[in-house]
Amino acid sequence: MVERWAGQRSAADRKNPSQEMDHQRNAAYPFIDQETKQIIEPQRHIPVLDTCDVLVIGGGPAGLSAALSARRAGADTILLERFGCFGGVITTVGMETIAWYRYEGTVDSEGIGVEMEKLAAKMGGTIKWPYNDSECLDADFFKIVADHLVTEAGVRPYLHSFATEVIMEGNVIKGVIAESKSGRNAILAKRVIDCTGDADIAHLAGAPYRKTAREEMMGVTTVFSCAGIDKENFLQYTRKYTATYADWGRTWDKVTTGKEDQLPSPYLGKEFEKAKELGLMPKRLDTISGSWSALSDAGEATNLNLVHMRGYDCTDVRDLTQAEMQGRRDTLYALEALRAVVPGFENAKLRNFGMTLGCRDSRKIIGRYSLTENDVKSQARFEDSIGIFPEFLDGYNVLILPTTGRYFQVPYGCLVPEVVDNLLVAGRCVAGDKISHSAMRNMMACTVTGQGAGVAAAVSVKEATSTAGVDITKVQGELQRQKVRIW
Repeated sequence: MVERWAGQRSAADRKNPSQEMDHQRNAAYPFIDQETKQIIEPQRHIPVLDTCDVLVIGGGPAGLSAALSARRAGADTILLERFGCFGGVITTVGMETIAWYRYEGTVDSEGIGVEMEKLAAKMGGTIKWPYNDSECLDADFFKIVADHLVTEAGVRPYLHSFATEVIMEGNVIKGVIAESKSGRNAILAKRVIDCTGDADIAHLAGAPYRKTAREEMMGVTTVFSCAGIDKENFLQYTRKYTATYADWGRTWDKVTTGKEDQLPSPYLGKEFEKAKELGLMPKRLDTISGSWSALSDAGEATNLNLVHMRGYDCTDVRDLTQAEMQGRRDTLYALEALRAVVPGFENAKLRNFGMTLGCRDSRKIIGRYSLTENDVKSQARFEDSIGIFPEFLDGYNVLILPTTGRYFQVPYGCLVPEVVDNLLVAGRCVAGDKISHSAMRNMMACTVTGQGAGVAAAVSVKEATSTAGVDITKVQGELQRQKVRIW
């Protein structure tokens, strides 16, 4: 190989150029039952690819936090991710604002989420958010940040691996079956943490869950980025016509406390109304509006969170397909409007889409405890607290920013599903009602539940107890050792 890099040609056997063994699948194939018209899959043996103490499925903010905290607590940990990178919504959707809510007065979470943000900044992978001291993560660079964290901690990674079935003994989960280019393989684990966002593993294991009615679900988003922006011209425009949170949601009735209404905001809304008046956008597109985030000196505008679509279920492959295609089509209207109406965007061109849709709303488990609207609005306190999150709500027409220092504690019980043991759930699919979900779906909140789940799984392995019966005081002690604020 060194000689090849140096430009030296090596001898080759032209009669047998591959010099590789032939392979042929010899397993029985699924077939159609002609009477029922169902597909019958013959019984077959599935090889065990790997084993571990803690298996985390999903490598987004929740999954990264779960895997890192479990490993730091001493557990042999595997992190399984269906895409080719870790980072989840940050890297695959392009949502670069993990904690944009930090206006003056915020008391924020502590732990791995903040650590990831600070490390990204230290490595040169952030740009300051326009209206407060929060950081915008560079979505592509964060792939490198995540790789570094996983490698440094000693977490064992599996990318390009999609968990498609669970392995159960009674009501106890023992691992999963994953599909990849290596085929269909099993990974066995003493504890499993579902960080899929959609509670996929909990669903497969038979844990009960709820779903908001399709017509009431929060919309999905196609996030895109542009190049060719005149940065200074655009910033002059936003300084002259500064949007506030009173401008948010021109097409829906939002609920605030009032203190949010005059805060400066990176919102674009009236611009698209003007584009409609000019005939540049169809009248039906009443959901195109939203926020811009980072502007680079090279003229790139990333994380344009403008194209929203309602009425799609993120657990239905037909809906996902239709939304992906509609989102790309609607982005072209949004881009044409930006070019025509927004100073600085005259020469803008599409740079890229996120790798997948941004999904906000799907399954939420029924847990030992379900968070309520009152909990997240009234500074709830819990004996089994695993962390705190500021009073930040964003969803279902509610927008509350944590500028008065208020926060609530996150209980371990909302991670513990009913029926299934040795399974924990972290991320936006933890147990709670609609309004509590508008808080817990946020990425920094997902890191809180992820770190809590990772530590609880590791402690339960060490103490030879189940996740349902783990000593919460020992979990809290390890979380505090990992610099998590739980009170």
